[in-house]
Amino acid sequence: MAQGKILANNKKARHDYFIEDVYEAGIVLTGTEIKSMRQGNVNLKDSYAKVVDSEMIIFNMHISPYDKGNIYNVDPVRPRKLLLHKKEIKKMLGEIMLKGLTIVPLNVYLNAKGVAKLEMAVARGKKDYDKRDTIAKKDADRRMAHQMKDSRRGDY
Repeated sequence: MAQGKILANNKKARHDYFIEDVYEAGIVLTGTEIKSMRQGNVNLKDSYAKVVDSEMIIFNMHISPYDKGNIYNVDPVRPRKLLLHKKEIKKMLGEIMLKGLTIVPLNVYLNAKGVAKLEMAVARGKKDYDKRDTIAKKDADRRMAHQMKDSRRGDY
């Protein structure tokens, strides 16, 4: 879904969660925050999104202060409003309340127009045995791909 320069990727999200639905949202930023993001100074490691007063808010998304900004720099981990349609927010809220799912940010990117977008997912948490199964499957796929590559060369 992301079709631009990826600024930050949350690899842990796909490891710890089963991804159900993926959504794209705009982020309300200040001038120095977008400048810092364009330099790649953004981190999604412990961030999460919640619905507060029928608005989607992302918490703990760290955007480092812009090095050339002075009094205009803001708190790096302040809550930021996400821009979504009301219909999407209601649908996500329903899935969270009924199915016990959570909203996890996947990545932040700049689209073709240079606007910062956040790709997030409604996700279900994985248990430890699910994580082991995923790792084993990836390892088996990697080995099979390696074997196929060797067989095409003629090395047996």
